[in-house]
Amino acid sequence: MHWEDRVGRRLKLRDLSILIAVAESGSMAKAAKRLAISQPAVSRAIAEMEHTLKAPLFDRDTQGVKTTEYGQALLQRGLAVFDELKQGVRDIEYLSDPASGELRVGAGAGMIEGLVTTVIDRLSRQHPRIKFHVYVINNPGMFDDLRNRRVEIALARIYGAPPEKDMATTILGEEPLAVVASLDNPWVRRRKVKLAELVNEPWTWPTEGTYFESLVLDAFRACGLEPPQATVHTDPFHARVRLAATGRFLAVVPQSSLRFAALQSVIKKVPVELPATHRPIAVFALKKRALSPLAKLFIRTAQDVTKPSASARSVN
Repeated sequence: MHWEDRVGRRLKLRDLSILIAVAESGSMAKAAKRLAISQPAVSRAIAEMEHTLKAPLFDRDTQGVKTTEYGQALLQRGLAVFDELKQGVRDIEYLSDPASGELRVGAGAGMIEGLVTTVIDRLSRQHPRIKFHVYVINNPGMFDDLRNRRVEIALARIYGAPPEKDMATTILGEEPLAVVASLDNPWVRRRKVKLAELVNEPWTWPTEGTYFESLVLDAFRACGLEPPQATVHTDPFHARVRLAATGRFLAVVPQSSLRFAALQSVIKKVPVELPATHRPIAVFALKKRALSPLAKLFIRTAQDVTKPSASARSVN
């Protein structure tokens, strides 16, 4: 029997919607309430899909339902179908009004503090009606978030492992880390500072064991120095900035964050090089998922922000 006769004419978007609701709710009754239809209608739709596909989509017991491997396969494709439809509607909205739209972006906390926020600040000034959803995600979890359509694009530093085969990668350039201090700190008034001169200063940088911290430690080791112990370990970016602004601490932040006028009023870059922190930054996306116009605009803007460091190039 041809696909069109067995499935194409029988399986509708409404059926996929019911499948997704049941899978996410774990219950026919909860799915019916969520969809505002009767429970028998939900049960009948699932039964008809199973008959059409000749495979059990759910295991039933007194606790509810759970997707079988067949159900999981259809669920993943169904989520992709609805995601593409939603994206198509957003594309139409964007084409009708390029100054509006929504974009879901994922990145590590340090990347959000610097590059992502810098790009959003620039785009929101040009297009105030654009809406952003920003999620803190890290490797390798970001690939699952891309596959599950939680985010459309994800930004991360590349450090060793090649990208996964189903991911398209656009390399933006390099964003080094910077040492900052308060405006009245003597170190910021120097024309040039050697990292060795700062070893005994009180420092603040992110939590021990994080990739961000490893970059800082590598910078000292690259200069033949034993890395100092940070006086304060804290992940929140603004906590580090506030500590630096007191005049007592040196902080380490993504260099792009220094483009914010608000930060320039309280901290300044210390003229010291942090070697080994110039790592490539890339945007990741699903290869089989067409990027929205807004995602492309975000990537172009990110390329402009990182342009002083390196020319952007694409790898697929």
